[in-house]
Amino acid sequence: MTDTPRILLIGADGQVGWELRRTLAPVGQVIAASLSGQDGPAVDLTEPASVRRLFHETAPDAVVNAAAYTAVDKAESQPELAQAINGDALALIAELCTAPRIPVIHYSTDFVFSGVTDHPYREDDPAEPRSVYGRTKLAGEQALLESGAPALVFRTAWVYGVRGSNFLLTMLNLFRERAELRIVDDQIGTPTWSRMLAEVTAQIAYRVFHGGLDIEEVKGLYHLTGAGATSWFGFAEAIREAAGSQCRLLPIPTSEYPAPAQRPAYSVLDTGRFRRTFGLALPDWRHSLALCLADLREQRPLMTSAAKGPK
Repeated sequence: MTDTPRILLIGADGQVGWELRRTLAPVGQVIAASLSGQDGPAVDLTEPASVRRLFHETAPDAVVNAAAYTAVDKAESQPELAQAINGDALALIAELCTAPRIPVIHYSTDFVFSGVTDHPYREDDPAEPRSVYGRTKLAGEQALLESGAPALVFRTAWVYGVRGSNFLLTMLNLFRERAELRIVDDQIGTPTWSRMLAEVTAQIAYRVFHGGLDIEEVKGLYHLTGAGATSWFGFAEAIREAAGSQCRLLPIPTSEYPAPAQRPAYSVLDTGRFRRTFGLALPDWRHSLALCLADLREQRPLMTSAAKGPK
């Protein structure tokens, strides 16, 4: 492997991509590609010519794809767009990486499962997505894995962080505006910090390029989330407690919060294969939340007082 690999990071302006810019820096030269092209080359995943041009101009030694169509409900009315970004683009990336054996790291989702179970999902459990988003993400991971490219696909869930659109930031904003919130309490999963994903990805990438890890031997599908599980209501309670908010939270069933896309009722992922293969301990979701909120306080000093809610 080259001493200074060129790492093409696609989706560099997303919540995971933004964290990856920093964590991948010690591994090699990070080429930050995004739709806007604000801090690097522009790429439109709905246009194959744009993707091919990106690869031709950057000549990457590795690819990390953090881009996705993630508007879960909107995908129900935009299935072609979701498929183009989540499915077709991955098939093209696989094509461009297979022959030259370019390592690829890609993120998938718990939405590939139906959620009709009572035990953490393993990688070999049947994928039965119930939404357009889930089906298109499944199509993308299958295209990449079936291509034979040296790829690692990390399924994750309930991703949040200090930027972007996510449950944590939504709750903090609502705590400022509302005295009472109704939160779904019958969907169970694992909150996963975007920085944790980025740090784990960087550790593995470092091993591939500098630590003797043969990606051909470990390529495949892995589940990667924080440890533990909770409901959206439990997640909201933990955020409220840490933020010092006085907002009242009321648990409700999913039936009282209808949405266009069906969510998995239970989507806890078994991360045993990941931990055994890479020897990395994954922190409990509450620990990660505390670290994330501490980081957010440094960036937004008024968060705690503002989170107390309306007077």
